[in-house]
Amino acid sequence: MEEINLECSNLSKSYGGKTALDDVSLTLPKGAIVGLLGPNGSGKTTLIKLAAGLLTPTSGTIKICGMKPGEITKEIVAYQPDKQYLSDWMNVENLMNMMSDFYTTFNREKAADMLARLKINPKDRLKTMSKGTKEKVQLILTMSRDVPLYILDEPIGGVDPAARDYILNTIIGNYQENATVMISTHLISDIENVLNYIIFLKEGKVVRFGDVEDIREKEGKSIDDLFREEFRC
Repeated sequence: MEEINLECSNLSKSYGGKTALDDVSLTLPKGAIVGLLGPNGSGKTTLIKLAAGLLTPTSGTIKICGMKPGEITKEIVAYQPDKQYLSDWMNVENLMNMMSDFYTTFNREKAADMLARLKINPKDRLKTMSKGTKEKVQLILTMSRDVPLYILDEPIGGVDPAARDYILNTIIGNYQENATVMISTHLISDIENVLNYIIFLKEGKVVRFGDVEDIREKEGKSIDDLFREEFRC
């Protein structure tokens, strides 16, 4: 398998006459947790959907482990959208069965272990759970895939600080050693300590990309401070 889990080359995407992504070129290596950072409308969700195979480029290329996104790559990409997509009438066991049916990469034992540690009963229906618990179940299902690329769109946006800590620990503790995790978020200070790389997107363009430690050392500032400077209104 390729040493690079995600590669973009002159990648652009337009909707009608509006450019959402503009000539993006970058590579994400194995074993990295990458922060995809930018304000609303910067192109983050467009990049995520291109990587997940839900959109096709207007020009340029995007490759997952050397392959163009499509049916094959959906098996090796674990994508979690920013909105809850699970049906409230289902219980957790139904959801695990569904994931097992859809994906050969779903690791049921890993999911059951995480649920047990949270004391979530697989027989419980989603409609009986709090918003934070639903978020945790959704994340567990995503992180229980044994894949080279995880894409998480705002995984900590709607939950309390304690739940954020659990979610971040789950991400750190459950991705494959050679996998890449790309996380889109506005909550830079909450997530900065777990990031290895950052991508700053602004109006569809990459305005900063690189190793977090190198950037902090060079700039003498935290990623959160740099973000506030770059995107100050």
